[in-house]
Amino acid sequence: MAHGFKQLLPWWVRVPAKIGLSRLPLPYSFWKSLGLFEHGDMNQPQRAFDTLVAHAKAAGVLNTAGASMGFTKTSEGFAVLELGPGDSLFSAVIAKALGATQTWLVDAGPFATNDMAAYRGLLDFLVQKGLPVPATHTLTTRDALLAHCGGTYLTSGVQALAQLPKASVDFCFSNAVLEHIPKNDFTSLTQELKRVLKPGGVCLHRVDLKDHLGGGLNNLRFSETTWEGALFREAGFYTNRIRFGQMVIMFEQAGLACSLPRVVRWGSLPTPRSKLSPAFQALPDEDLLVSGFDAVLTHKVAVG
Repeated sequence: MAHGFKQLLPWWVRVPAKIGLSRLPLPYSFWKSLGLFEHGDMNQPQRAFDTLVAHAKAAGVLNTAGASMGFTKTSEGFAVLELGPGDSLFSAVIAKALGATQTWLVDAGPFATNDMAAYRGLLDFLVQKGLPVPATHTLTTRDALLAHCGGTYLTSGVQALAQLPKASVDFCFSNAVLEHIPKNDFTSLTQELKRVLKPGGVCLHRVDLKDHLGGGLNNLRFSETTWEGALFREAGFYTNRIRFGQMVIMFEQAGLACSLPRVVRWGSLPTPRSKLSPAFQALPDEDLLVSGFDAVLTHKVAVG
């Protein structure tokens, strides 16, 4: 019901409403219970499994031949990095079932549930899938399960990536996360991804460029000063507003080769160009019309 109610509110009502609600001294768990602030839907076993598998397949790191499914491991094992796991640490358990030996899960805060009933439901789901269950129901805490699966949960955002060893990650993925990275941290993110990715490693990031107010470009209506100020940045609808072309350039400047297997476009601008902040009015249609894309990142191959 809360989700349906939110959909009825126009963007210009959501902005002050979310700003006001975000200032109240109430925990994230309270807002999540009302459906007003949520960090994705990766606390649903089917959704978490499908997302990880789809990203791994698209990145070419998942072997689906024969009766078994699993990561294409090397003699050194297989390490996974998820950016923005959100409301659960399901990906570490799923990755272990698929043969990963290490999983890092990096987020901007400790949003993941501690409810073991949720994780037991995931284990039951994996059994039904015919996958090797990486743990038993005798594990009584989330952190014990995470450790059993070779998982590490870090909650200080981009800065946490500095804790990962150089050239330690075989496969990195995110789902509608990169657009939420603070703008001032994005260059650091690309540099860290380059640093932690193994030679031959690959990233698959699904980026959603729609605003989180009404599904258009309403976030581009505001000046840089207003949008990047603490009031807006901490209100639950923040996106960094880095556009498609600029984000690809930033990947490449960090030394990452970027291919684009999926680019989704609007048929026409969902928000009138005349209503956009001057900094965005000057962008060409081919950039503004991109509503989302998948970026596959690898180390650039040296030439010469």
